[in-house]
Amino acid sequence: MKTSLAEQIKILPSGPGVYFFKNDQDEIIYIGKAINLSARIKSYFTNQVNLSSKTKQLVSRIANLDFIAMNSEQEALITECDMIKKYHPRYNIQLRDNKTFPYLKITINEDWPSIYITRHQNNDGAEYFGPFASASSIRRTMQLTRKIFHFRTCTKNITGKDTKPCLDYYIKRCCGPCIGAVSKEKYRDMINHVILFLNGKQELIVHDLITKMRLATQELHFEQAALLRDQLQSIKQVMESQKISTALRSEQDIIAMAQDKEQACVQIFLVRNNKLVGREHFILDNIRDESPQQMLTEFIKQYYVVASHIPPLILLQYPINEMSMLSNWLTQQKERKVNLKVCRRGDKRNLINMAADNARMGLLLARAKHRTPEAIDAALRELKDKLQLPAAPVRIEGYDISDIQGTSAVGSIVVMEKGTPVPKYYRRFRINTVRHPNDYAMLKEILRRRLQKGTESKNRWAILPDLILIDGGKGQLNAALEIMGELEINNIPLASIAKENEEVFIPSRFTSVNLAKDSLALHLLQQVRDEAHRFAVTYHRSLHSKENIWSALDRIRGIGPKRKRELLKTFGSIDRIRLAPAKDLIQIKGITPILARNIKTSL
Repeated sequence: MKTSLAEQIKILPSGPGVYFFKNDQDEIIYIGKAINLSARIKSYFTNQVNLSSKTKQLVSRIANLDFIAMNSEQEALITECDMIKKYHPRYNIQLRDNKTFPYLKITINEDWPSIYITRHQNNDGAEYFGPFASASSIRRTMQLTRKIFHFRTCTKNITGKDTKPCLDYYIKRCCGPCIGAVSKEKYRDMINHVILFLNGKQELIVHDLITKMRLATQELHFEQAALLRDQLQSIKQVMESQKISTALRSEQDIIAMAQDKEQACVQIFLVRNNKLVGREHFILDNIRDESPQQMLTEFIKQYYVVASHIPPLILLQYPINEMSMLSNWLTQQKERKVNLKVCRRGDKRNLINMAADNARMGLLLARAKHRTPEAIDAALRELKDKLQLPAAPVRIEGYDISDIQGTSAVGSIVVMEKGTPVPKYYRRFRINTVRHPNDYAMLKEILRRRLQKGTESKNRWAILPDLILIDGGKGQLNAALEIMGELEINNIPLASIAKENEEVFIPSRFTSVNLAKDSLALHLLQQVRDEAHRFAVTYHRSLHSKENIWSALDRIRGIGPKRKRELLKTFGSIDRIRLAPAKDLIQIKGITPILARNIKTSL
């Protein structure tokens, strides 16, 4: 340790605070917080055997340090987040572009509130929603909201005496307050509906619109009633799209992540009133050698320090560091109890799994977006040469089978074009002809079905790939070759990738193809394989869960298909049926007190 640095460490206080590590050019390279500054900073320079390679690299570059003493650890936490956003130290895990997250701002403190996108959240009496992950994400929300509610987006002074409205009024994107087409009370009422809508409380809006529509009809204001009817239909469509398949009732955020060596993607689901009202994914940089727990901890700190809303419950994929302290900090921020919880089973775990699947997809898309076209072209050219293809494989189809424990066997097809996933071309299959675990036979079935559709159809199936990639080794490759021969198809190249040693096989070679472990060509094949596996497992998990539900209810005498549907429609899951009081069960048509007791006993 350098002498000047050692002297600085000797005089560190033992209370809470924020510390700054600097390199020999006096640049801040890491910012942290501690409940005991002296003990925390000394830990970097003792017992270095236990440090990760990333932390060892950091320590080797520390030439100077600074600190700010604080009154409490929570105060230090807020300052740490602010300083990371300000300085972007290279060794801190960081939300990408976290200085410029956009918000939706509603100027409720004005006579004629307007709604627009802003990059700053100020304490100015306005209502804020966000942060959103990107400008495109918030624009989609803005477009949907404007389609349903015709609020103004201009900044002009509203007098109601303008002689001519703008174009938005004529295309039904503004209600025309500038020409006096709407009263201040009705406009304010509409803004309140926007706030309810963004908070996921559409049922309240629906009830209000139905009442107003009936009143307008009774008063023979048919044009007004028609506008209210259209608005009602739009809101009901949104509500239908936001429904989730669980019976969760509380307001909560669900957070899960996926990672590779260089970055992580965190997916957050916003559940309000049993509706998925929003979902965003965020990229974390500088994550090399960091644990998932540490990454989620940093995300919680950096996201909720700028979030416009904190729910009372936050469900997490992994336990995080300092969970109790962060729960207290969030409680202080919200001024109401906030719980952080890790769920390992049941409906809530299903939601976390769904978020994790979305995070994996988000990470895949993020990797694809940040590859240069030149790098992708080079990878495709390498695949052409190494796999002996007639041309660079612009379109690659990946195939996988999922039959965990031999049940609910399914197959998946995913598509990448120029290294980018194209989800609209993804397909999934239930295995129909194979009754026992046999990956080769199952693979043959989905290949046969896909290729037959390709030769017989003129829709999306007719677009044939430049390369078919099978998840597996030589056995799976040979099974695919048999089907190609049976269908007399010899113009689509084949390859397989075995996960154990990441070996790639092609029909014309007995040994594996030599692809460097760090080559972008291999990485591209791995991503196709991993995405096909993710898509298959997600479908398998869904079917397996449904079959478990139905089999549990099938064992109960007196429960037929109709009563099963009503039970699941009312309670949402087996767990909730099991926990429901008998008096609630007999509210369902056909469920007698005796049958209700049988259900409780059986489950």
